[in-house]
Amino acid sequence: MRILLVSDAWAPQVNGVVRTLQQVKSECEALGHRVDVVSPEQFRTMPCPTYPEIRLAVRPGREIGRRIDAVRPDSVHIATEGPLGIAARRQCLRRRLPFTTSYHTRFPEYVHARFPVPLALGYAWMRWFHRPSAAVMVATRSIRRDLEGRGFANVADWSRGVDTELFRPDRPPALDLPRPVHLYVGRLAVEKNLEAFLAMPLRSGSKLVVGGGPQLRALRAQYPEVHFAGAKFGEDLARHYASGDVFVFPSLTDTFGLVLLEALACGLPVAAYPVPGPLDVLGDSGCGVLDRDLARAAERALEIPRARCRAYALTFSWRRCAEQFLGNLHPVGSPLDSIETPRAAAE
Repeated sequence: MRILLVSDAWAPQVNGVVRTLQQVKSECEALGHRVDVVSPEQFRTMPCPTYPEIRLAVRPGREIGRRIDAVRPDSVHIATEGPLGIAARRQCLRRRLPFTTSYHTRFPEYVHARFPVPLALGYAWMRWFHRPSAAVMVATRSIRRDLEGRGFANVADWSRGVDTELFRPDRPPALDLPRPVHLYVGRLAVEKNLEAFLAMPLRSGSKLVVGGGPQLRALRAQYPEVHFAGAKFGEDLARHYASGDVFVFPSLTDTFGLVLLEALACGLPVAAYPVPGPLDVLGDSGCGVLDRDLARAAERALEIPRARCRAYALTFSWRRCAEQFLGNLHPVGSPLDSIETPRAAAE
């Protein structure tokens, strides 16, 4: 198939959405498909408000229309709800082309954390965006149930994978910090609830934070006793995972948490809140402790055998993730019952 993938999240951004899309693109191409990507670096951009590291495309509509006409895709997937996603949605509706979407991020909660926008309004907008999608792909059953309860239709499962060759327990550690090392990896942004981890009391050991983001400078100044390593990639990132003893995941809003799989693949047990994301990833594996008291969860998680965490991570595959993605696509020429009229697209 010729697949057109439209995403406001792409390199040089560093996050779970980008890693997922890049891995799926690679796996689809290995299976013989062609994947053309429309991403922000192909357009004039402006910085995202409150998050200048993310660039947003400016007035991309006509160019996306030209790309659709040039590629003549067999399937179109709109991965994000940003300017590129909105423009691609409009162009597909005008051309009566079926398309699929994915729900990677709890944008209503993220916007609500930064601005006084009611959650109900945020979800109303998200329903509008995803309504004409032939399939709204989500990473976990909890998120699927949540969206269906909020009136979303055509929700489809799309799990995740992990590179178990890169992330493994036998890597030499990058740092020698006082044990046990409580590790966080991810963006340093308000929606990650990172201060719940940074302020968490420890009986012993240290805290290690790996990642960049808009809060890095302020948090580094506020918590001088915490080791902030900055953003890391590839083998360097894997060696920082190997420096930890327990992985602490304070987020309350992540739809999955790809870093959970990376930590498990490195043999790290997980401490997290009992919320969607950790609940779905860990299930009944016994590889983590979910507790409203994050410090208590971390202390108990240290007792979990590392070999159990590694064995569980080996059950996740990027190939299976790509196959699920391909199975959810809606080929051009399929029935258009769920596609809105051109007039509805303009509303």
